[in-house]
Amino acid sequence: MRVAENLNAALGDLLEHDPKAYLIGEDVLDPYGGAFKITRGLSTRYPGRVLGTPISESGLTGLAAGLALCGDTAIVEIMFSDFAALAFDQIINFAAKSVSMYGSRVPMRLIVRCPTGGGRGYGPTHSQSLQKHFIGVPGLAVYEMSALHDNHAVLAAMVASAQPCVFFEDKVLYTRRMHALDPLFNQDILHDVARVFIDDPAAADCVIIAPGGVADRALAAMRQVFLDHEVTCCLLVPSRLYPFDVERLLPTLQNAKAILVAEESTAGGTWGAEIAHQIHQHLWKTLLRPVTLVHSADSVIPTAAHLEQQVLLQESTIHTAIMEALHA
Repeated sequence: MRVAENLNAALGDLLEHDPKAYLIGEDVLDPYGGAFKITRGLSTRYPGRVLGTPISESGLTGLAAGLALCGDTAIVEIMFSDFAALAFDQIINFAAKSVSMYGSRVPMRLIVRCPTGGGRGYGPTHSQSLQKHFIGVPGLAVYEMSALHDNHAVLAAMVASAQPCVFFEDKVLYTRRMHALDPLFNQDILHDVARVFIDDPAAADCVIIAPGGVADRALAAMRQVFLDHEVTCCLLVPSRLYPFDVERLLPTLQNAKAILVAEESTAGGTWGAEIAHQIHQHLWKTLLRPVTLVHSADSVIPTAAHLEQQVLLQESTIHTAIMEALHA
């Protein structure tokens, strides 16, 4: 099963089992089924609860937040995550604050889905990774889709948290197969963090922490450094980016010779910087070297494929960062 099919099925199950759930967005109705076909078939099955809207990210997110405030479950599809900037006020100043600003905790079952990232040739205004702009907001959780996490469980966790959640879905993952790994690797789940490793994850030379959209590039780099240099890595792929508790991962981190955080985002105030800060707090006395951060280039994302590859985070960058960290 491909990631897009898994997400479609998860959304369908949520609508089936929660009669107060709504899915809202531009062009989500059949036969179009959304820009990436994630909602295909859902409006036919649930015609009163899959709602197409005018082109107004602020308006449709405000509608969804209002439904959530009244006790319903609302799922928003932002056509491209870049446009979440247009809904920033509704998410940050209305939805996130509504959880706690009325004197007692108010459940807010709101999920804002954001197809994100480059690699598809969509250009500067349709290819950004804006996760860092939603990190650290009280009452707001940030998740990222991966091919290693079943979206049924991820959506269920978001709904159960009863707080607004922003769900970043890297567009390059939609056509990937779920849980498809090179036979060289093993996989398990620690809490909500997928671990991919060759042998003992607690004995890896290098630990890489990367969200789902970057995981495939990290895995390719891991494979190459093992074949070329016999360096073993363990990849940690979280489902929830924020809030994120590094302490539960310390058994995997504490023996590593190097720790690297990779993300498809420009540097500066990022999720990765927050993770590095937490690791430094817990492991500063035993770390052999500072946590390494790798990002995409400080640039808009070009449309031309050969230029886009020069800007976005690549396997080769992660490969180089691993080797430099181990020999620093």
